[in-house]
Amino acid sequence: MPAIGPVQRNKVKYRPSINQADSNMARREFPHFEAVSAMVPVEGGYHAAIAVKALRMGGAPRFHKVLDGQVFKGAVAADEAASAELQRLQGVSDEGELIW
Repeated sequence: MPAIGPVQRNKVKYRPSINQADSNMARREFPHFEAVSAMVPVEGGYHAAIAVKALRMGGAPRFHKVLDGQVFKGAVAADEAASAELQRLQGVSDEGELIW
């Protein structure tokens, strides 16, 4: 069996799901939910977002755009902005809404 090399950075420009996202994203756990930095592609760039998914359950994450009105030219810049907002996040409600 060939040796497995180091993990490579994910080159996609969007994060289709929390499970498929690369290891450079910011992630926080809250009771019953995990929240992950993300970006949402839009015409001309990306919105910063936080994806929320129930812990230990299947299903698609719910994306919450943050920093309303700001469009970032690059995916990395949008993800960095989302990471900073994730650090400010106080929690996630029982309905999966962000608590600031």
